[in-house]
Order: sequence, then C-alpha cells, then structure tokens
Amino acid sequence: MKITLLGTGGPRPDPARQGPATLVEAAGLRLLFDAGRGVATQLVRAGVGPQDLDAVFLTHHHFDHIGGLGDLLMAAWNNGRTKPLNVYGPHGTRNIIDSLFTRIYASDIRFRIREAERLNTPIPHPADVFRSFDIETGVIEPNPQIRVEAGSVEHGSHALELDEDEWNAVGYRIEGDDRAIAIAGDAVAGRDLGRLALDADALVICAYLAGDEIVDDEDRFLAEYILAGAPQAAQIAIDAGVRQLVLTHIRQKSADSLEAMAHEVRKVYGGDLVIGEDLLAIEV
Repeated sequence: MKITLLGTGGPRPDPARQGPATLVEAAGLRLLFDAGRGVATQLVRAGVGPQDLDAVFLTHHHFDHIGGLGDLLMAAWNNGRTKPLNVYGPHGTRNIIDSLFTRIYASDIRFRIREAERLNTPIPHPADVFRSFDIETGVIEPNPQIRVEAGSVEHGSHALELDEDEWNAVGYRIEGDDRAIAIAGDAVAGRDLGRLALDADALVICAYLAGDEIVDDEDRFLAEYILAGAPQAAQIAIDAGVRQLVLTHIRQKSADSLEAMAHEVRKVYGGDLVIGEDLLAIEV
C-alpha cells in the first residue's frame, strides 16, 4: 500500500503546500481522498492522470478540501474519461457535483460536447461519467481485494451546534495488501475515529497547530473542538495503537517550528512519525 500526500496545506494559500488531498494506492486501485486546490496538477506530478483514478472520497465540504474538485473532474473528462467514476462524501456531496455540471461548468460542457459532435468524436456528458453518493457509515466500496469503510468523525458540529443536515464529516479506513490505513480529515477525537484508526498501520490526520502555537482561547477552541493540533493527533494515534502517524493539513511554519513540532510529538508517541510534505510518497 502506498500513500502520496498530494497536498498538505490548509485554507490559507501557501506556496509550499497545496490544498488537502491524499492518494492511496492499494490492490491495483488509485483512491483519492479530498480534492483541495491544485489536486489535478499534483496528481500529474505524482505520475497519475486525473482520468486514471478509481474513486474519489471527500471527508467534508470545507472549501480547502473541495476547492480543486471541479477542476479535477473536468480535467479527467477533458482528458478522455468515459468510464464511470464514483465520488463519495458526506451529505450534500450530490448537490455539489450536480451544481458543478448544471451551473458552474454548464457553458463549458455545452461547448465541448458541441465541438466533439462537429468533429464526429462524440463524448458523454460528465454527469453520465461522474456518479456521486451521499454516504453514512459502513462499507461503501466493496471490492474483492480492498475494503473501504466510512465512519462519522467530529469536526466542529458539536461545538457549533450544527445538526447532520447542516454539517457532516466522515473519516475512512482502507484495508488492502494486508495493510490498514485511516484517513481522518480534520477530525478531533471522538465518534467513529478511534474505531477507524484502531491498530492501523498508518493514520493520516490534520495537525494544523503545534502545541506551542496553542496560546489563547481561540487556539484552544480550534484544537479541542474543530481540527486536531499536533498534541491531539498524537494522543489519537496512541489511543488507537497506530503504527505510523502521518501529519498533514499543516499551517505555515518555519523549518525550526516543524522540527519542534516533530520533537513534541515524538516525546509522547513511540511509533513512526511523518511530518507531511507535498508529493511525499510513503510505503506502508
């Protein structure tokens, strides 16, 4: 199993880090988790065409996690994708995909379909290629060689008093090639995350703030209720018995600050630690 960190940044534009996106390759399949800014270009840099993916999974609908989704799907279609591709995500995913094709890119789609007709090379409408699914918990991508399970994770809904129709976030567990990894998104501890990460060979999780950056009430609120900082990510990995901790979704930091964050985590977490960088490939 191979993990490629396509984008390890967050909502603030960072020249060194593209938006959150993680490629998992297992059992001959290429699975994309989240589609932040620059994801299509990052895939190409990693040697994978946007048209060559086998499934796309979204953890939640913050703009930094879906900002590159439209570009990704349209690039795959423009590059000749005709085989159906499933896009999974929490409640509201189907509406997002429908809006991309019926509103945002409707004129572009009309143009390209008409152009293909004039060239006698007809192409399908992207709505017939990209199929979207609002998911809940459970196994959502059954395959003889691989198993993908979705579970509910906590990413601000409790603290902000948002019900499931207003806000929802999911994490994933991928099992294949005799390995198991968990993709947490921006989750803090709670809900199904501990089960998804239990005894995993690797956990990919947000580490937006280092411990020494959590200095005021706003920082503490973010780290406790909204998106995990490095200290909580480490504790989640410890509690779940994770063998390798991969930190991503990192706010801009100097090299010294990143090294200090790594030292902070290693003081409490005894497994392998990876501080994410864009296009870093990890064999699990």
